[in-house]
Amino acid sequence: MITPIYLSADFYKLSHREQYPQGTTTVYSTLTPRSNKYAPWSDEVVFFGLQYFIKEYLIERFNKEFFEVPIDDVVALYTSFIQNTLGKETVEVDHLVKLHELGYLPLKIKALPEGTLAPMRCPVMTIENTHPDFFWLTNFIETILSTTIWQPITSATLAYQYRKVLDDYALKTTGSTDGVEFQGHDFSLRGMSSEQSGMASGMGHLTSFQGTDTIPAIFGVHKYYNAPLDFTTGASISATEHSVMCAYGQTDELELFKHLLVDVYPTGLFSVVSDTWDFWKVVTEYLPALKDIIMNRDGKLVIRPDSGDPVDIVTGTSANGNTPEEKGLIECLWDIFGGTINDQGYKVLDPHIGAIYGDSINLDRAKAISERLEQKGFATTNIVYGIGSFSYQYHTRDTFGFAVKATAATVNGEERMLFKDPKTDDGTKRSQRGRVVVARKSDVLAENPDFDFTKLTGNQSDNNLLWKDGLYEAEEHYSDWDALQPVFLNGRLLVDESLETIRKRIKLA
Repeated sequence: MITPIYLSADFYKLSHREQYPQGTTTVYSTLTPRSNKYAPWSDEVVFFGLQYFIKEYLIERFNKEFFEVPIDDVVALYTSFIQNTLGKETVEVDHLVKLHELGYLPLKIKALPEGTLAPMRCPVMTIENTHPDFFWLTNFIETILSTTIWQPITSATLAYQYRKVLDDYALKTTGSTDGVEFQGHDFSLRGMSSEQSGMASGMGHLTSFQGTDTIPAIFGVHKYYNAPLDFTTGASISATEHSVMCAYGQTDELELFKHLLVDVYPTGLFSVVSDTWDFWKVVTEYLPALKDIIMNRDGKLVIRPDSGDPVDIVTGTSANGNTPEEKGLIECLWDIFGGTINDQGYKVLDPHIGAIYGDSINLDRAKAISERLEQKGFATTNIVYGIGSFSYQYHTRDTFGFAVKATAATVNGEERMLFKDPKTDDGTKRSQRGRVVVARKSDVLAENPDFDFTKLTGNQSDNNLLWKDGLYEAEEHYSDWDALQPVFLNGRLLVDESLETIRKRIKLA
């Protein structure tokens, strides 16, 4: 990164330290998804990405760019930058010098276990300073925390919703969810705002799926979530692109298919993009001509259309059509290659042939394709979805209204509840008040069968999590069942979870 970590913030964060009341010694903040107004497809989020943030920013970057850098160099750059951008002749640097001398970040972070499903308005983490001289640090890192974590949470949540849809239809039409982990395939990297955002989003995808073309995501979960660099983490297959198809010329497309099947990939799985010129000619003329080669291969040819209406291309424009366009790709492949009827009574394509669609797929289209396939008598697992930036990049921090807000502070030894509730807002921006705890309803009932849950918030949700705010630090009787557990303390990571553990937690949810 070209910006040193001690300046990785919005400008206004640099002045907040001097604005807090005299005698402030602690600031306590929460991270909360406040609303699904822009995401009606989910009333809960998959909490994911905090361990990535802690390892990359709070530990690695703060060590390399601040604590291990001579303080004179830090002060010189900081002073020069503030003078030249904010126009201050005298620049206060004592807070940086003291932090450098301390040698670690005096912060405590509590959070839900990653992979937990949290309903709207449920705080998913808290952060506070542990040393009175550094009360300013809690919210100084708000910017980098927010920009780093909203995307993996949002993408993990979207991936989870895809997985729920595909699992449900797979169970209905095959009796099993085997293979669904590869039915959702991440195609998004090229359409994301950067390699970093592609990695962060792609890691979120990998919490529910193994299919991915986003290589940085695999290295990301390897580094930050102890995942092996193998197919159990993420995998793909060989595939053509349009430049390959175009290079052979329009008149030689059939020969190219034959060349790929016989010479380049005589065995195994590979995918061919098939809409370069005339997709339906490929389906109705080339594939029948190559049927014997395809059926005698030890492997699978995957046909990839890449244009047109995804629902119509895959499932056809008519329930009882006659033309290829009316039948759709899956029915055409069945007509050519056949397959089997499974125990649920649905058609499953011969294992030598398959299909993937990856252009402009979103959750609604995946649902529509699955529904139409089921209605036509086909197993929904006959199609793989390339889930690209049309799904993952079409979201912002506001998708779930994520915000880091200070809700408690200690001033002159008195702990104060901080609270935000603008009259000009619709209630979305209302914050918690004071300190918070989050409880699993099942845990509370196990110890207190007669517990009055009206004392807690979240009863309107089917989610197992409930929460209570308005607490002072001294109210420790709630802490016995607080689901927010310490994960970072004074520069040290306290919990180091694996991608495998997170995946299992999501499945159990």
